[in-house]
Amino acid sequence: MAAIERVLLDGFDPEPAPARSAVPVPAGELLMMPAAAGPYAGVKIAGVAPANPERGLPRITGSYLLLDGPTLQPLALLDGAALTTLRTPAVTAVALRRLAVPDAAHLVLFGSGPQAYGHLDALLAVRPLTRLTVVARNAERAGALAAYGRGFGLVAEVGGPGAVAGADLVVCCTTARTPLFDGALVPAHAAVAAVGSHEPDAREVDEVLVERAELYVEARAVAAREAGDLLMAGVAGGGDGSRRVWNLAELVAGEVPVPGDRPRFFKSVGMAWEDLAVAAAVYRSAGRAEAGGAAGSA
Repeated sequence: MAAIERVLLDGFDPEPAPARSAVPVPAGELLMMPAAAGPYAGVKIAGVAPANPERGLPRITGSYLLLDGPTLQPLALLDGAALTTLRTPAVTAVALRRLAVPDAAHLVLFGSGPQAYGHLDALLAVRPLTRLTVVARNAERAGALAAYGRGFGLVAEVGGPGAVAGADLVVCCTTARTPLFDGALVPAHAAVAAVGSHEPDAREVDEVLVERAELYVEARAVAAREAGDLLMAGVAGGGDGSRRVWNLAELVAGEVPVPGDRPRFFKSVGMAWEDLAVAAAVYRSAGRAEAGGAAGSA
């Protein structure tokens, strides 16, 4: 979270950041995500293989190549799936730290995969959660995630979509292509995040929530290309120019309204600069650890 915030507070503008390229392949999709900022550059090559979970393999695969910014010499190779599992919840938590009410206690979490676990970990770091409701298609996996939550002392259970009516936080990290719940049920004080898709024809929330909510994205430019949750509701390039959509840099800088009389909705599609920020932080941390180890050995 600190790495994401630092990049934005140092003045990075996410709007002109390079676009993600996607290539269909027989197994699914190959994504290439390049970025450069400050002393580093890098590129993530990610695979999205929808059939992998049935084989007991991760749906998201890939690698991240971190480069020296001035020379473009390779510095490190990172596990791309692990990086994605780390940075996506970090970005959500950066947003929800500013959008959720301070005493937010009840998280309704849609999904039961690695992103669901990562988001629970991240949100525990920014809000005093006491209750968790897991909503997922696979009952066994949902139960396992609820048990994981109980390990943190949460009152955790498996529930249904209607649980959003009692939520302080709602996070959607699924592969759904149609809305997961009725947006009219979400309380006015609640904050909602959707991170499950980067496709213009897929969404996790309905137009009712989008119409009710104040809207936030990583960057308006990428939302206009990829944020199906907004595009299918006629917002962010989808034909309705009357709605204002705030970006993450504006939110982190404290330049945007955070109303208390209607839901706040953050839509994330994932951007390459986020991978670069976290990869660089991991690289710097590893260098310090190695230096400390060498000093200790000496």
